[in-house]
Amino acid sequence: MSAPAVAVPARTHLREAARRMDAYDVGCVLVTDGGELCGIVTDRDLAVRVLTRGLDAGTRVDEVMTRPVTTVAATDDIHVAYRAFRRSGVRRLPVLDGRRVVGVLAVDDLLMDVFLRIGDLLGPVAWSVVKEPPGPPSMQRKT
Repeated sequence: MSAPAVAVPARTHLREAARRMDAYDVGCVLVTDGGELCGIVTDRDLAVRVLTRGLDAGTRVDEVMTRPVTTVAATDDIHVAYRAFRRSGVRRLPVLDGRRVVGVLAVDDLLMDVFLRIGDLLGPVAWSVVKEPPGPPSMQRKT
């Protein structure tokens, strides 16, 4: 997950939300009110909801944010996150410790986890192929 999460107050203008997404190189900002999560604005929200409605950059995030927000708890097993992604269709899940936001888990984070696990599994196989390529000796590279 990405931590800490980038958050903005509900009264923040879209211009500032987009500026923070750019500055922190993230695809969303969490919208908070009194320190509690109340919504999320994604880069897709900016493209689809804001541009298609003809809204300007001075519009407040609480006018376009998605709510309620699908979340996972910091103590949840990774499989809970997989199920939440499948059921909700979202690409980002705020991670909560109680009511406090501690980060954001993205589908990309899970993909990286899968790739690393596959690499760990295939590493020994790949090394054995490099040391002794499969096939007849006439097909093997000369080093």
